[in-house]
Amino acid sequence: MNATKIVLADDHQVVRLGLRTLLESEPGFQVVGEAVDGLEAVQMAERLSPDVVILDLMMPRLNGIQAAQQIHARFPHIRIVILSMFDSEAYVVEALSAGASAYVLKGSTTEDLVAAVREALAGKRYLSPSLSERAIEAYIHYVQSAKAGELDVVETLTPREREVLHLAAQGTTNGEIAKMLTLSSRTVETHRAHMMRKLGLHSQVDLARFALERGILPKKSS
Repeated sequence: MNATKIVLADDHQVVRLGLRTLLESEPGFQVVGEAVDGLEAVQMAERLSPDVVILDLMMPRLNGIQAAQQIHARFPHIRIVILSMFDSEAYVVEALSAGASAYVLKGSTTEDLVAAVREALAGKRYLSPSLSERAIEAYIHYVQSAKAGELDVVETLTPREREVLHLAAQGTTNGEIAKMLTLSSRTVETHRAHMMRKLGLHSQVDLARFALERGILPKKSS
């Protein structure tokens, strides 16, 4: 039986090394490429034709959602697993809508990640156990709203504006966002202004409240 070819995409080398070690200890798994950002992940998907691509949610150039959209549109046979630190239905809905088969939290067990890859290969959906029920409900609501032409206001944002929304809601400054996304501060300011205008927000307090109400901010541990 041929090995399952996997491409890893994460901007942290230590994380990629850990994932490679973990996955290649599993019988039948072979990591054929490592990408440092979403754009390189898309390029590797084209060049290496893997069976599965594992994408970190937050990466430079293209984030995991944007990379998933491109990979799914161009290579629908490739299964996509999103790896994320964010325990939020909003992110899960975006990931599934972008074509991902699985959404795994970074705090999950080794068994969870392996199960996610195997379920994705089988054409099934996999979410970390703590997310499953409520995230599926949110996704079903999203699909129904889309069919009825009642998309949420957040859906009017561009992918880059959504990135800025998620980061700014956490109190990240424009300068810090610029470094994380490899953009100029002026570009970030423009995206932020457009995002605030579309959402009808006027201050950081408004933004934080909106993010909490919508489940965009990651939940704090009690």
